[in-house]
Amino acid sequence: MDQATPRSLSPYRYFSVAEWAKLRADTPMTLSEREVNTLKSLNDPISIEDAEAIYLPLSRLLSFHVEARDMLYDVRSRFLGTEEGSMPFIIGIAGSVAVGKSTTARILKELLARWPGHPRVSLVTTDGFLYPNAVLQAEGLMERKGFPESYDVGALLRFLSDIKAGRTRVSAPVYSHLTYDIVPGEVMTIEKPNILILEGLNVLQSRALPKDGKEVPFVSDYFDFSIYIDADEADIRRWYLERFMRLKETRFPDPRSYFHRYADYSEKAALEVAEGLWDRINLVNLDENIRPTRPRADLIIGKSADHTVREVALRKL
Repeated sequence: MDQATPRSLSPYRYFSVAEWAKLRADTPMTLSEREVNTLKSLNDPISIEDAEAIYLPLSRLLSFHVEARDMLYDVRSRFLGTEEGSMPFIIGIAGSVAVGKSTTARILKELLARWPGHPRVSLVTTDGFLYPNAVLQAEGLMERKGFPESYDVGALLRFLSDIKAGRTRVSAPVYSHLTYDIVPGEVMTIEKPNILILEGLNVLQSRALPKDGKEVPFVSDYFDFSIYIDADEADIRRWYLERFMRLKETRFPDPRSYFHRYADYSEKAALEVAEGLWDRINLVNLDENIRPTRPRADLIIGKSADHTVREVALRKL
């Protein structure tokens, strides 16, 4: 988190892990250790204690936000003399590659779905809105995959607009991390959720406004709450390299894997490949596009070198 601004002047209120954990109040933990282990991502050593201290209070806060938003809808309906129901509550989760966004998203999805009333909670990643590799190759963008220009932003905005409009069934493309590409003809169907979690590198990204004054919505315009997962650059780099090396042993040997060619590389050669990918692509994307969006988040989760959370920052109202 940015230490340049004095915290007394910061728009955020900061909490140690112990302070944040107390905010669970008497909320019961509804996930088991086994379930947490199935939800965490590769190379993300989150424990049941971490989930209870960080994500249980966060799910409580988010539930309060959903309730308050629903009350606002009721007030608006009375004012307008209509009986419009509330629309899905959308949560955006942003952060670098390998920082733990997927783990956060999956754990929050399960915790929120187990609150009283059992709201329908859906999780979508922006990977499905990447252009297919064939398009990226034709446009010379394979080395920019994950950068803002590699996404079909129009399709993503239409998806979010349909969700917010309350459409009964909305489809999203499916991405395969094995083949590193969009799965042709395959979609996931979202059926009018109470809560939608959208996770991705650049979900808080803004774009240059057009000079002609035309309306240009941002993805984050559809968010009711946003979260940024933060860590020191050196730690994220190490996590990325460690994950690459683990995938070399676990997923790359599959002939269907896009990275199959690296399966038989020596450790030294594979590490050099991973370092090159980090330096040329992921670090540049982090510096130019991802980290600058951090101040736009409603909540920032700061991680330590061992992947545990060191601090939580909540934007002041």
